[in-house]
Amino acid sequence: MPIEDRLTDVPGLAASTRYSHAVVASGRLAFVSGQISVDDEGKVVGVDDLAAQTRQVLTNLHHVITELGAGWGDVVKLGWYVLDASEVQTIRDIRRELMGDHTPASTLVEVSALVQPEFLVEVDAVVALT
Repeated sequence: MPIEDRLTDVPGLAASTRYSHAVVASGRLAFVSGQISVDDEGKVVGVDDLAAQTRQVLTNLHHVITELGAGWGDVVKLGWYVLDASEVQTIRDIRRELMGDHTPASTLVEVSALVQPEFLVEVDAVVALT
């Protein structure tokens, strides 16, 4: 499965020098790196606010999906990493607000920490490209 394209510079996101925001394999699937709650300048959004962080994470994910030429309906898998799984309803509410009724396959995992202590949630995705 040859890797055909890597997105490292996505409008609306802080530039990445250490990883790709997404990698397209075989022209059909894009694997999107975990998105965290940072704005386009790399500043943390929503410290101590899961709803605000979830909204920012999904906004960042949407920037990558859009750059791939896709939309929410093309997302086939989401991986959620959260510090507190008991707050899942907050995540569901924001997901529904931003993604509508689209329900891709999903995994939610409670973790003890993310890359920085300010982060409460991280989301990665697999996107089917046409």
